[in-house]
Amino acid sequence: MPLKQTGLTQALFYTSRFGVGWAVPILQLKVLHKSWQNLAVKLRFPHRMARRITFPDKQEWKTELEDLVRGASGGFLFGIPLLYTMEAWWIGSETNPPLMLGILAFTFLIAFLLNRTDGFRQVKPDRPAQALRDSIDVIAIGAVCTALVLTLLQQITMSTPLDEALGKVVIEGMPFTIGAALAGSTLLTQNKVQPSDDDSRSPHPSSSQERTKKTHPQHTRLQQTLGSIGATLVGAIIIAFNIAPTDEVPMLAAAITAPWLLAMIGASLLISYCIVFVAGFTARQNRPYYQGLFRRPLSETLVSYLVSLLAAAFMLWLFHRLNFGHPWTLWLKQTIILGLPATVGGAAGRLAT
Repeated sequence: MPLKQTGLTQALFYTSRFGVGWAVPILQLKVLHKSWQNLAVKLRFPHRMARRITFPDKQEWKTELEDLVRGASGGFLFGIPLLYTMEAWWIGSETNPPLMLGILAFTFLIAFLLNRTDGFRQVKPDRPAQALRDSIDVIAIGAVCTALVLTLLQQITMSTPLDEALGKVVIEGMPFTIGAALAGSTLLTQNKVQPSDDDSRSPHPSSSQERTKKTHPQHTRLQQTLGSIGATLVGAIIIAFNIAPTDEVPMLAAAITAPWLLAMIGASLLISYCIVFVAGFTARQNRPYYQGLFRRPLSETLVSYLVSLLAAAFMLWLFHRLNFGHPWTLWLKQTIILGLPATVGGAAGRLAT
């Protein structure tokens, strides 16, 4: 069995093989390598600390996703009209970095105060540190949603300068951030049901609902279907009424292409579905036994989107932005562009039914 080499024998070995000029650097590298190994052993996490590291389970991930979708839904409900304002685009393009930081700080302060009162999550923040983290989350939600919609509207492209894109996102992200922070206090808690006994927590419909279903099933379905369509129409008209008379829709229609129109259709359907069925707003939770003709979430979302498009087309015709002499492609472009905010308004209307 070979003898263990000592420092002297190693020095003689490297000197005889590489010479004195190479032996010293090699020995220094070996000493540094040994010191690094010892330091790595000392800094290694103890086994008891490794046991404390846990990963979120499936339910925690689901709750977090619902909270984020709820915040984004609140942002769309509050901030979508400003995204169709060209003055906001121009102001964002001319905003300098110091002013951007000031706007971000002011937005963060508002978001922190709102998160301290309620916040957008299902559980109210009980500590300032949690409110700080939630404030960062809502600012991130507002920035991401604003950037995505501005990209769909072709106001942010690959050729847009970075400072101009950041200015637009910061300026137009303010209402998105405030809406995300208000998602819990204004939407999640409205019409909140306070069950008084265990029977009220039962997932089964009440006896009055069962009697209504047994007595007039077709009448109830038709009535609830018409109520949902009417609420969608009213909400879509309220939002589209503020945007249809402006010059933004024709301006956007002149620059948009077919792939972006398809992306806008998909975004409108996704946002509408998330607002009504994923965000978990209380007003929607009071309708678990909706008996309309379009009872499935996908079918209701599609029908509501078509109703919102009809409302958008009607508003464009009403304000003389479109007439029957225009080509159908122009009708299609402007209707789809105005259909995005109209769909958000229609989803808000369905929340109240």
